[in-house]
Amino acid sequence: MQITAAVLRHREAAMPYADSRPLRIETLDLQPPGRGEVLVRIAAAGLCHSDLSVINGQRPRPLPMALGHEAAGVVEALGAGVDDLSVGDHVIMVFVPSCGHCVPCAGGRPALCEPGAAANGAGTLLAGDVRLAGADGAPVHHHLGCSAFASHAVVSRRSLVKIDRDLPLHEAALFGCAVLTGVGAVVNTAEVKAGQTVAVVGLGGVGLAAVLGALAAGAAQVIAVDLDADKLALAATLGATATVQAGEDAVAQVRALTGGGCDVVLEMAGAVRALEAAVAMTARGGTTVTAGLPPPDAALPVNIVSLVAEERTLKGSYIGTCVPTRDIPRFIALYRAGRLPVDRLVSGYLTLDEINAGFDALHAGRAVRQIVRFDA
Repeated sequence: MQITAAVLRHREAAMPYADSRPLRIETLDLQPPGRGEVLVRIAAAGLCHSDLSVINGQRPRPLPMALGHEAAGVVEALGAGVDDLSVGDHVIMVFVPSCGHCVPCAGGRPALCEPGAAANGAGTLLAGDVRLAGADGAPVHHHLGCSAFASHAVVSRRSLVKIDRDLPLHEAALFGCAVLTGVGAVVNTAEVKAGQTVAVVGLGGVGLAAVLGALAAGAAQVIAVDLDADKLALAATLGATATVQAGEDAVAQVRALTGGGCDVVLEMAGAVRALEAAVAMTARGGTTVTAGLPPPDAALPVNIVSLVAEERTLKGSYIGTCVPTRDIPRFIALYRAGRLPVDRLVSGYLTLDEINAGFDALHAGRAVRQIVRFDA
C-alpha cells in the first residue's frame, strides 16, 4: 500500500527547519506485515528530542529514514503468528522492541533487549526486515522500529502494547515515550519513596513527566530546574514545590532548599553540564539518575572518592527501566485517577505538513510536547 510519511534523507540541515525542510513529506510504499508484525493506522505521534537528535546529527542513524517513535494508533492487519491482537484494537508503540528471549529480556529488563537494540541501530524491524521503500524502490529505514510520523506503519508485535479503546489516542501517544521514560525513571530506576526529596533537571516532556511521577510517588519536595522561565512556571502549576533557574547558583539553591541536597536528582536535559549539576545537587548517600541522551562522544568526569566515601549512586535509565506491558497500563490508570495529568504537557497539535516548524519550536524550547494528529 502507499502511505504518507515524514522522511529524513540528509542530516544537519540549516535552521530554521521550516525553511530548509529536512523532513520531506513523501509517498512511500509499505509492504504488508510479515510474520510477527502488525499494520497500524497512526492516529497521533509526538515530537521528541530523540527525533530532533537524528535530524541534527547528534545521534546518527542510517538514512533515508522515516522518523517518529512516540505514537498510538489502530490495528488494521495482522501478520502470520499474531494471535493476541485483533483488527480494530488500539495500541501504543514502544521504541525498543523486546524479543522476550535474550538474557536481558529473560531477566525482566526488556529495555535492554539485545536484538531490539541491534535492529534499532540498523534501522530495521525486529526480524531484520525493512518494509518501506521510496518512489525509486530504494529502501527507507525504520526509526526505532516505529516510523510513526506516517499515516500507517508496519511494526513488530513486540513494539506494541494494547490499550482500552476509550482512551483518546492523541492522549495515549504520550505514554509511549515521555511518560514511559520520565515516570519510569522515577518509580523504576530511582525507586523514589514517599517523603523523599527530588529534583528534576531539564523540563522537556520527559522531565515534566518525571515531575509528575515524583509527585505521584509521594515525594515531600519536588524541585524543578530549567533555564526556561515558562517551563518553570508550568512545573509550578503541575505541583512542583519549588522552581530553580538553571545557572551558576542553581546547585547552591537546591542544596539550601533541601538542607544539603536531594535524595534523588533526575537529569533529563541531555547535557554534560546538566548532569554535573545534578550530581552536585544530590545529597551524600543519594541517587543521581540520567535519562538524557547527549552526543555519543560526551563524557562525565566523576570524583571516585566522593562516589565511594559518600556512597553515591549514579544510574542510567533507558525507557524508564520499564516493562512496557506492565507499566503502560498502570501509568494510564494513574492518569485516569487524576494523579498523573500528563495531558497538560501538550503544547499543541500539528498536521504532518507542519512538522518541520514543530521541530524548530522544540529546538528553541518553545514547546514541551507537540502532537501530530492524523485522526483530527
